[in-house]
Amino acid sequence: MTSVPLPPDEEERLAELAELQSLRTVPEPDFSAIAELAATVCQTPIALVTLVGADGQEYKGRVGVTATHGSREATACAYVICGRRVLEIPDALADPRFRENPWVTGPPYVRFYAGAPIVSSHDHALGAVAVMDHVPRTLSPPQRQALVTLGASTAGLLEAHHYTQRADEIIHRLRDVEELKNQFLRTVNHELRTPLTSIGSYLQLIQDGDLDEVTEQRFLRVIERNSHRILRLIDELLLIASLNARTVSHRPARTDLVALVRRTVDRFTPDARTGQLDIRLHAPEHVMVWADAGRLEHALDQVVDNAVKFTPPGGNVDVTVIAGPVPAVEVRDSGIGIDPADIDHVLKDFYRAPGAEERAIGGTGVGLAITDKIVTMHGGEVRISSRPGHGTCVRITLPAATGGPVPVG
Repeated sequence: MTSVPLPPDEEERLAELAELQSLRTVPEPDFSAIAELAATVCQTPIALVTLVGADGQEYKGRVGVTATHGSREATACAYVICGRRVLEIPDALADPRFRENPWVTGPPYVRFYAGAPIVSSHDHALGAVAVMDHVPRTLSPPQRQALVTLGASTAGLLEAHHYTQRADEIIHRLRDVEELKNQFLRTVNHELRTPLTSIGSYLQLIQDGDLDEVTEQRFLRVIERNSHRILRLIDELLLIASLNARTVSHRPARTDLVALVRRTVDRFTPDARTGQLDIRLHAPEHVMVWADAGRLEHALDQVVDNAVKFTPPGGNVDVTVIAGPVPAVEVRDSGIGIDPADIDHVLKDFYRAPGAEERAIGGTGVGLAITDKIVTMHGGEVRISSRPGHGTCVRITLPAATGGPVPVG
């Protein structure tokens, strides 16, 4: 059996098939309806709507056969996409190209074949609408024309299916965006209104007078703390907007990862003690990475902050720096964990898991999103593993920096 030819635009043709996502589901009722119409018009027992992919033929529509996939050599569709016109084989046993074809020598014992190309609007032949019979024969001119028309209709239907699917995906995303927007507005409203209300109340008490100096100073510290909370919120929102717009500054250099992580752990140790948590650092003396120290430290802060916030009293937070060809930081806590349904969403902007809402744990839902964007900007990766009630582990990998002296401090 002779090897089948490849069309000159094979790479582009396969790329379009992939873009159309047309090989995902075979067969499909709409395309089997085209095959039925082809069989009826051409008066054949077998008809196929075939898409020729890199790994063989996929039967998008079928009549008279049960197979959904065949090799590239099965039938004659590979010749149709090369010739880009109707190919008619009156008697396959008389044609040296097909006399040893398994579809000819074995079931379904094809003797007659006719196929019209499925040519996309980008001028790539993606496959063929083909009819087959068990006896030698030919098509009449009207039947040939009908086959050509069905090939063109199939191309249009493939593209229509693709655009419909894309429209459905866009609608779904828009709904997700709308829900995220509403959640964001609710969260930011709460995160802003709470400290602003507190500031207003304490300012009113101070303005009313009759406060001793110690009480007044305590109220001023509360006002200062809530002012810092508002500023942090605004800074986070501005940062994630800059990260999304890719306008944030990024100045990587050879950096000691252990020093960055140690500063982060030291910064959150008072919060951990207040929450009756045991926070521990496990690290070698130095691990060098290529990073923007300020940005990476901000990313680490978000992860450790989450670990402390979502771990109940009596729990622990372990922060581990891992040396090696791919340096990493693991932040593992014994906290409330993340539901499996939420794992794929926690790195998205403004996403807050139901557990955070139910427990009234503060936050805007941008912390892990900021971490992911900063780490990605560094060429690294964030991975999260978690089980509800059994804690969470966030692993950050980063590019290593080799050579040169180890910085001090």
